[in-house]
Amino acid sequence: MEGIRSPATNRTPEQVFTDFKGRRAGLIKALTTDVQKFYQMCDPEKDNLCLYGLPNEAWEVSLPVEEVPPELPEPTLGINFARNGMEQQAWLYLVAVHSDSWLLSVAFYFGARFGFNKNDRRMLFQMINDLPTVLETVAEYATNLNDQAEIRNRSSKSKSSGKNSRPSELPPKGMKMAAAAAPKVDEENIEEEGDEQGATCGACGDDNATDEFWICCDICEIWFHGKCVKITPAKAAFINQYKCPSCSTKKARLQD
Repeated sequence: MEGIRSPATNRTPEQVFTDFKGRRAGLIKALTTDVQKFYQMCDPEKDNLCLYGLPNEAWEVSLPVEEVPPELPEPTLGINFARNGMEQQAWLYLVAVHSDSWLLSVAFYFGARFGFNKNDRRMLFQMINDLPTVLETVAEYATNLNDQAEIRNRSSKSKSSGKNSRPSELPPKGMKMAAAAAPKVDEENIEEEGDEQGATCGACGDDNATDEFWICCDICEIWFHGKCVKITPAKAAFINQYKCPSCSTKKARLQD
């Protein structure tokens, strides 16, 4: 196996991982801090475009190379065509998923090219697996932005009302993108509000985790902490209709 390695181009798992981290950083920039620039460059009127992460932590949107076979695995073609056919956040998540797949294919292409043995491949994968995926990072970034907006909104309301309270209205039903911070019923109106459902998690009954991700069941309209029902913002982005564990179990019993 060692004979496959070329002395002139030999790389270690650490060097391939450094290349992986640089490309990953570039892709994350495109999908977070540089998202508006990236969005504008993905014009659906143009030909098939690809998002490339570069080893120097930069990124570019470009046509695929004409060389066949290419020097490196190619990213997904035509990411620009889907841009206007779905919500922006869902589109970004979709590009992030394909970016993760491309990063792995490039890393293990290098592993094969440089003749990595079983231990080298295991080491490379372990280093990669210790990092969050591009999708996870993009979803967390979106969540933080929404949390910050919610905090600013609560702060503005507190100043205008002269007291520090959380909004009493729930986010819109079905709002599953990385966003919905938990509401809390105004303490002064607890006795007047007969229905407190939605102010507390339907799984754990807690209502204090205001900065965590929440999700609403489209069947029973009960709100849950994402962590209580094992739903992350990234997973929620691909759910058209969410059914909580209780409603899913009821449906299964009826079918039986």
